[in-house]
Amino acid sequence: MVAVKRSDAMPSAGIKVFGAGLAACIADLITFPLDTAKVRLQIQGECQKLEGSSVARYRGVFGTINTMVRTEGARSLYNGLVAGLQRQMSFASVRIGLYDSMKQFYTRGTENAGIVARLMAGCTTGAMAVAFAQPTDVVKVRFQAQVRLSDGERRYNSTLDAYKTIARDEGVQGLWRGCMPNITRNAIVNCSELVTYDIIKELILKPKVDTTWL
Repeated sequence: MVAVKRSDAMPSAGIKVFGAGLAACIADLITFPLDTAKVRLQIQGECQKLEGSSVARYRGVFGTINTMVRTEGARSLYNGLVAGLQRQMSFASVRIGLYDSMKQFYTRGTENAGIVARLMAGCTTGAMAVAFAQPTDVVKVRFQAQVRLSDGERRYNSTLDAYKTIARDEGVQGLWRGCMPNITRNAIVNCSELVTYDIIKELILKPKVDTTWL
């Protein structure tokens, strides 16, 4: 007789929240230069208008990284990293870490969650994460977008200074700029990612053959 022992002990919500945030921070550390290059390419058109130039400064992802390293130094690739890590700890921890808890909330504690409950849980945690972490996202993008001038002058000197400057110059609401479009986007993304992952994981782990008689 063969018995397969399964542990019914599930990680607590706190462990899931911390684990999700930590994993996202590690991923951010590895991919941050690519994210910075993406932001520079996205705002390039606006920068050209402000500078009155028709010549593109950045060309392609690796061309952008090379230009930044050559003109601003390698550290420029990690502009806004502190805010980025703050964002992941406050965004991914809620978006991913609380998904199972919200799923249980919508199913009233039962183990069998239908597709509707999963979709609602994904939408809820996605929207909650953005509403909570939007200030960190704004500061991160501002840091990534700012170009160090030839005299070394920068608008934001530190992460804390960026929070203070934005709140002072644009009001506290400036820290939540773009929040509603971001909530809509991440609610949809979270549904697509987590619900699909959840269903596929369940199908993979579900035993195909009953072996209890062995």
